[in-house]
Order: sequence, then C-alpha cells, then structure tokens
Amino acid sequence: MRKNKNRGLFEDQFRQEKISNMKDPLEQLNRFIRWEDFRPIINKAFSETEPSRGGRPPFDRVMMFKVLVLQRMYNLSDDHTEYQILDRNSFCKFLGIESYVQIPDAKTIWHYREQLKKHFIIEEIFTLFNEKLQNAALLLKDGAIIDASIVQVPRQRNTREENKQVREGNIPDQWLNNPNKLEQKDLDADWTKKNGKTFFGYKNHIKINNGSKLITFYQVTPASVHDSSMLEDLLEEDDAGQSVYGDSAYSGKNCNHVIAAAHMENRTHEIAYRNKELTNKQKKQNTLKSRTRARVEHVFGYPWVNLNAGQLIRLIGIDRCAVVIGLRNIIYNFFRAIFIIQARKLAITL
Repeated sequence: MRKNKNRGLFEDQFRQEKISNMKDPLEQLNRFIRWEDFRPIINKAFSETEPSRGGRPPFDRVMMFKVLVLQRMYNLSDDHTEYQILDRNSFCKFLGIESYVQIPDAKTIWHYREQLKKHFIIEEIFTLFNEKLQNAALLLKDGAIIDASIVQVPRQRNTREENKQVREGNIPDQWLNNPNKLEQKDLDADWTKKNGKTFFGYKNHIKINNGSKLITFYQVTPASVHDSSMLEDLLEEDDAGQSVYGDSAYSGKNCNHVIAAAHMENRTHEIAYRNKELTNKQKKQNTLKSRTRARVEHVFGYPWVNLNAGQLIRLIGIDRCAVVIGLRNIIYNFFRAIFIIQARKLAITL
C-alpha cells in the first residue's frame, strides 16, 4: 500500500474546511445556540461550595451539558461517550476542549446527568428554549398537532405474577431478597401493543406547532398509558382559539369534552363504531385532516431524535429515561429552529 510520507502543511486546515462545507451539525449548533444562556438553570442542580485547593478542578457545567447533547445525538453509552471525545477532534472542537485533562470520564458524565435528573433541569431548559423560540417569532398560533411515540427499554424477563404485583405497586419478595436483581428491574416501564407488535418501555407524548413543526410541550409516561389519557395535560391555556389535530386515538366523547374545555377547534380524526360506519363526508374530512396531522411524523422520524431507532434506551426508571427523552426533544427543537432560521435567512441566534 502506498503511503504519503509528505503530509501537507495545511492538510488539517483543508480537512476542517471540507467538514464545514459538508454542514457539520456540531458547527451549526455552536453557531446558532447561545449555550451560556442555560448556565443559570444548570447551576441550580449543583450546590455551591468553597473550591478545594487540591485535586482536579471541576468540569465546566455548560460544557458537560453539551456532552449530554453529543451523547443523545449519537446514542452513546457513558463509556463510549468518553471514548469518542478522546478519539474525535470534531467532538473536542464542539466542546471547546483543548487538553486531555478537560475530558470527563464515564463516571463524571453519569453523575452530571443524575444531578440534572434530580433537579428536573432538562424540563427547565426545554421551557427556556421555547421562550426563546416564542420571542424570536418562530412559534405561531396556527394550530397544534398531538401524538405519542413508543420509546423502548430492555425487556424485563418477569413472570406473569411478578408483572401483576408490579402493576399493583408491590415489589415481589424474591426481588427484595436479592438487591442486585432488584437494581436491574424497571418498575416504571410497562407493556403495550401497536400494529400487532408488543413493546416494553415508555411513551413520549408531544404537542407541536402546526406551522413550524417545533415541539411546544411534552410528557413522558409508561408505554401502557393510552395516548388520549394525556390530552388534557398537553393542551394549555395559550392554545385557546386554535385548532388541534390528532389521530383516532384522540377521538371519543371524553376527548371531545377536553378539547371543548380548552376552547379549541376539534380537528382530530373521527372513527367508526359498531353498526355505525363513517360517512363518505367523514372519510373525506379525515383525509384532509391527515395532511396536517401527518406533519408530526417528521418529528419522530428526524435523524437526531430517532437515530438508531432500533436501539434501546439502556436506563432504568422513568426519571432517568425522561432525561433522555427530554434531551431528544430539545435537540430536535435545536435543529428544527436552525433550519427555519436558515430558510428564512434570519440574522438571529437562540
């Protein structure tokens, strides 16, 4: 194999320029997202103590948040996140790392994420960024679309009796007698069926803005929770006067009452009942509604949200999984907002 022994003087520069010309997503994030705006919220998750005179200095908290963004974008474990930062120049550049000692190890990444989980920081960051979107006039009052997506976690090999006890809020005695086994049991996740297939995990219930396709609100539940059960939680006071679109999961008298109470126009799909088929007019109306409702599929199919969709979230408990799901929603809004800014040629950052 022929080797090039004469490495060009500007080879690294040319390589970086080529990466930039290919629209590096990490460069786009640093260009359009004002990361420092999140620092006051992130700081609330950590107690301020007098710094010690010895030992390794603490990692920058905003940089650590960006580490979690990388981790979710590429669906990495804590160990693989540490390795990829060590190995990839693009990751180091994104994080502003210039020295080996600035790279966090897997345990540090885990601890940082746990602190954000404990203080519900991801939810606050999502809210703050949506306020930025609102102030930038990227969110319009032109209707809302609601839907839910299943997020899988490793399946639990439990007996029917064990599953029954868990659903009743009890912990099987043999689990209590075996702490190591109990640590590996997800007591929050649950089973559901969709299109004849069985899934185990959670649901990401979202509401998006019709015009921008930006996520304006979300809730995380066990997968067994029916989509319609979260309708009241998803609709907010600011939605009054707008139309709401949803598939047939949001139909029925109870959903109609919730939508009416929210003072919204009901544009959810109608369904047929036993001995009462849909009329041709209702079928045509459903087809028209689908043209708008289908916009939500863009969110669940977006690469940085659903990258490696067949892979599982290998975390235990709804609080930990909610952090991951919330980060995915935030990352989607980051990139969707950047796309809108570039398409409209707006001179703004968020």
